[in-house]
Amino acid sequence: MKIMNKIMAAAVALAACGCGSGKIVTNQDNEKTAEKYANPLLTDFNTPHGIAPFASITIDNYREGMLLGMEEQKKEIEAITNNSEAPTFENTIIALDQCGQLLRKVRGTFSPLSSSNSTEQMRALQKEMSPLFSAHNDDIYLNEKLFARVKAVYENRTALTLTAEEAKILENIYKRFVNSGANLNDEQKAKLREFNKELSMLQLTFSQNLLHETNNSFVVAESLEELKGLPQANIDAAAKMAADNGQPGKWMFNMQRPSCNPVLQYCENRELREKVYNAYYNRGNQNNEYDSKEICAKIVSLRLEKAKLMGYENYAQMVLEDRMAKTPEAVYNLLDQVWAPAVNKAKQEIEDIRAEIRKEGKDFEPAGWDYMYYLDKAKKAKFAVDEQEIKNYMEANNVMDGIFYVANKLYGITFKEITAEVPSYEPTAKAYEVIDRDGTLLAIFYSDQFTRDSKNAGAWCTSFRPQSYDANGKRIVPIVVNSCNMTAATENTPALQNIDNVKTMFHEFGHALHNFMRDVRYSSASGVERDFVELPSQINEHWALEPEVLAVYAKHYQTGEVIPMELVEKIQESDKYGQGFATVEYIAASLSDMDLHVLTEVPADLNVMEYEAQKLAERGIPSQILPRYRMTNFSHTMGGGYSAGYYSYMWAEVLDADAFEAFKETGDIFNPDVADKFRKYVLTPGGIDDGMTMYRNFRGREPKIDALLKNRGF
Repeated sequence: MKIMNKIMAAAVALAACGCGSGKIVTNQDNEKTAEKYANPLLTDFNTPHGIAPFASITIDNYREGMLLGMEEQKKEIEAITNNSEAPTFENTIIALDQCGQLLRKVRGTFSPLSSSNSTEQMRALQKEMSPLFSAHNDDIYLNEKLFARVKAVYENRTALTLTAEEAKILENIYKRFVNSGANLNDEQKAKLREFNKELSMLQLTFSQNLLHETNNSFVVAESLEELKGLPQANIDAAAKMAADNGQPGKWMFNMQRPSCNPVLQYCENRELREKVYNAYYNRGNQNNEYDSKEICAKIVSLRLEKAKLMGYENYAQMVLEDRMAKTPEAVYNLLDQVWAPAVNKAKQEIEDIRAEIRKEGKDFEPAGWDYMYYLDKAKKAKFAVDEQEIKNYMEANNVMDGIFYVANKLYGITFKEITAEVPSYEPTAKAYEVIDRDGTLLAIFYSDQFTRDSKNAGAWCTSFRPQSYDANGKRIVPIVVNSCNMTAATENTPALQNIDNVKTMFHEFGHALHNFMRDVRYSSASGVERDFVELPSQINEHWALEPEVLAVYAKHYQTGEVIPMELVEKIQESDKYGQGFATVEYIAASLSDMDLHVLTEVPADLNVMEYEAQKLAERGIPSQILPRYRMTNFSHTMGGGYSAGYYSYMWAEVLDADAFEAFKETGDIFNPDVADKFRKYVLTPGGIDDGMTMYRNFRGREPKIDALLKNRGF
């Protein structure tokens, strides 16, 4: 009640100034605008669960909504800044946390669609709005009078009676201003504005280039003979892609993983594998209009200039200050601990590959495009396990049943599919009500699993609406989306997945669980450190191949037979095989990310691809392995989000491997007491506590690296 009173007091303060008061549209001007343009974004969504009426929203609606949202937030900021009363926690900190609701609503609807259902109009609007958003953000955080009010409250914090969450949002908002340049002088602020504006546009251009290169870089096969060894489902998909692109009678592969990876793993034709391999790893490096080498170099240079302007030696130092790792040295220390055993394991795998090449009566040194193909053969020889046989039991809808089973066993939540009455942004995306164990609605969940040309590569979790509370203390349920690029069904086969895809589905649903269960009052307390955020997702992968879980979802798509125990045992035995390759390619990408962002000077002629290759060669990377993402297609770092942060998956793996041991130590991987503690201390608090505090609260101690090394077979 105390928190709600403070929120309502802040809302009253804003309303008294004629600005937003917790509702999306509150003043007459906005109501007139909504009526004039009949823009559904400017009114409450009169739909089930308040889901956006996607089909009714036009590109002009988005533009109008964003512009009006910035205008409204600007008035709210002016009201806070010009308040004649002395700055208080309510009239300054909570008011800042609550402002900008319309803009959040519009961007929260547009941004997920711009990644999963991108159109030429959307991409044009992104470029149009990018500099405006950059300037709008700077107008807030470089506002001297506003920062003075925030600083006054922060410096008086010891005299305030605040809850843990209130103390956290005060700290976060103050740091946000400082980290955004509030302490800089006028000349420095002007430079920072230019840096932010240019970086925003460069990162967006990089992402749009990569989307084009991924979906429009094709390798074409002229005859079935070239496809020998490729599963029929992939042949059918390639024929359809060729027909759809005006080349009937041929077979075409783009650089989405469900299209190109099967060629690398199964196709006997070495020349075709080489073409696909080079096309995939050289996205953004083709010296065409979508080439991103110079863009990457400019991004690295501008990030360094920004860091130096902010008083840091390098960009990584600036970024890591507010993460669990804290320093570049800590990141390198972790990666170096795993690098040497991973390279040694990869070298053993390469020997297995050479043996498989000799078995065929051939004599050549394996190259990168041979790795997946011959490692698959070696795996079959060692463990008598056939990936194609396993895929027959891994149909995507059944996998979701297994994912829901685990969530129910651990946390008591259930899922009810909702169809006709709920707005849909994509016909293949399924919507669910997520019901908590006490019967209350916990969240709305969209499962958007399959690849399409309008979707960015990779897999991610996002939301159309985050969890929050209204001014009356009512919890607003989140609308959460898992967006993946799983293998889709063809005319002849359902959507059969390999084990990596199955793990990815479990992984992204771990992020969804985190979003479902987060329970914070203030948006400024919702986020966790970037190197902690992968803990909920990665721990969820541990249940994917457990025998009890496989028995629920792994059913043969033709017979309905549950996967035989002997095949389960083969999966368990072979699961660590190939970890040398997987770990080296991951750490190589993490090191490349860090190496560029610890630079204290950027050469004027920096070629990011050459620099990446040089640094990895110095570390002794096997020639058959490239980083999981090369710099011109490394969206995690060059597109923003995981800049100087791709190491986070390994950092979080130390946590998730150790955390899963907490279940295993009890002899019950569904131990309800451990699950309740994980929900209470990790999934629910948002960012009220820092990551290590949350982990210690759950585990009773800090994590150890032992379980990670064991899990990877090192």
